Amino acid sequence: MGQKLEAMDYYENSIAKSQANGFLQEEALAYELAGKFYQSLGKELIHQTYITKAYYAYIRWGAIAKVKHLESKYVFLVGQTTTIENTSSKIDTTHITTNTTTNSSLSDFLDFNAFIKFSQAITNEIVLENLLGKLIQILLENTAAQKAVLLLLKDNHLYIEASGNAADDVVTVLRSIPVETYQDLPLSVINYVLRTQQYIVLNDAIVTEPFNFDIYIQKSQTKSIFCLPIMYQSQLTGIIYLENQLSSGAFVLERVEVLKVLVSQMAIAIENASLYTRFQEKSQELEQSIKDLQEAQLQLIQSEKMSSLGNLVAGVAHEINNPISFITGSIAQAKDIVKDLIDYLQLYREKFPNPGAEIKEKAEEIDIDFLLKDLPKMIDGMTVGTQRIRNISTSLRTFSRADTTSKVLANIHEGIDSTLMILQHRLKADHNRPAIKIIKHYADIPSVKCYLGQLNQVFMNILANAIDALEEANIGRDFLEIQEKYPNIITIETYLQVDNDKVVINIQDNAKGMPETVKECIFENLFTTKCVGKGTGLGLSISRQIIVENHGGNLICESVLGQGTQFIISIPILAE
Repeated sequence: MGQKLEAMDYYENSIAKSQANGFLQEEALAYELAGKFYQSLGKELIHQTYITKAYYAYIRWGAIAKVKHLESKYVFLVGQTTTIENTSSKIDTTHITTNTTTNSSLSDFLDFNAFIKFSQAITNEIVLENLLGKLIQILLENTAAQKAVLLLLKDNHLYIEASGNAADDVVTVLRSIPVETYQDLPLSVINYVLRTQQYIVLNDAIVTEPFNFDIYIQKSQTKSIFCLPIMYQSQLTGIIYLENQLSSGAFVLERVEVLKVLVSQMAIAIENASLYTRFQEKSQELEQSIKDLQEAQLQLIQSEKMSSLGNLVAGVAHEINNPISFITGSIAQAKDIVKDLIDYLQLYREKFPNPGAEIKEKAEEIDIDFLLKDLPKMIDGMTVGTQRIRNISTSLRTFSRADTTSKVLANIHEGIDSTLMILQHRLKADHNRPAIKIIKHYADIPSVKCYLGQLNQVFMNILANAIDALEEANIGRDFLEIQEKYPNIITIETYLQVDNDKVVINIQDNAKGMPETVKECIFENLFTTKCVGKGTGLGLSISRQIIVENHGGNLICESVLGQGTQFIISIPILAE
């Protein structure tokens, strides 16, 4: 458009804003385009200045292909020479500027094969420990350093994460030593780079003020030091420290520039590896959390089982207490009767064969005919009571049997009956309702390879829930109404599936049933429709786990509002 002055201002503005905001690629491009613009105006000196600026901006960016392109296009880039200040008493922090010259092109001091090898080594490694080891190894192999240390910034503190020594070829990684406690580094140099976020080159550290007063430098008599910051997204993330104790000026300007180009790739690689490490740590924490949850779940399963048994102890104790009381009273009464019989027989023996009036009176007093008739009945009653205690005890042992580490063949019907025996106190009639009727339709099924103790826990959970549902349905109804109109019934049915490889157990109540929204959630952990203190929300969840995961079976629920709920359990007969 011929607006040359405006174009100059725009180029300068673009360069300035790119520099101010850290857009290195935009800065390099703006320099290059400005150089071409001034070339079109015949301003050769200005043209070369801007192209040179672009050249080194591309180097800092790491755009090596672009650097080679500029070298092939602009001969003056290859022909420049450089003057480097090597004053031993001065901090050498010289940067390449427009009046800096070089006696060789970038291709002369940068081994592109080594550069590619370096790039691949750090970009292909994602494990932080391996990456840091490779970085130290590459630095020792490709620089004049005898010692290399990599520090990373964590929580605003520097930590020694990797170090190596060319003399013994030993690389140590992930030590995480706080820099202030590390004795083998010049802290004055590290702090300078940390504070200024600029690199520093000391060609002869033992005479360069103020660093020559550093205790480490005085002790080790270190000659050359190169220390540069690791920047990621304009933020300091670490520091690389290199030293050579034998040679002065070991870190020439060309090597400094190469490392400055490569350090950006180091920063990205370290950040990626750190993210991967944190991801791995989170994964391990998650795995451990899952393991802890699984262990807690197993504990909850056992706690739920013991809680169920604990809640039943009172009922079981009541069931046992009645026959025990009967036996105790009967035995005491039997002792009195036996004593009376002994007295009677003694008198009979003394007076026989003529018992006389006294024996006759004694016989009438103790009602000998009644005693002789009642004593067998009392003994029979004690026998029945004793047998009932034995049945309850057997049922309790069957229900709470300790499962082994492997499944055993067991009678499913025995497990169901033992559970019903333990629940007998809840099935009996009370002043609020008649007895809950149990209807059993047992088919001729074979023994099932299972953990019977766990299955008994499932039967207990389902039957106890059925009783709870019936009692809830009875609310608002009187005894007679329940007896005549709404009898409480639990039906238990067993049968073989058509293919005869699974046993099916149906447990059904005739309570109110449940809505679809509740039915969808009943097997979820901690879900319960009971009030606080009445249920944990774990019973059916644990039951499903026992049937599905431990036995390879299935547990489903079918429910119709107003008609009741049915749980259908299917278990492989010989499941492993």
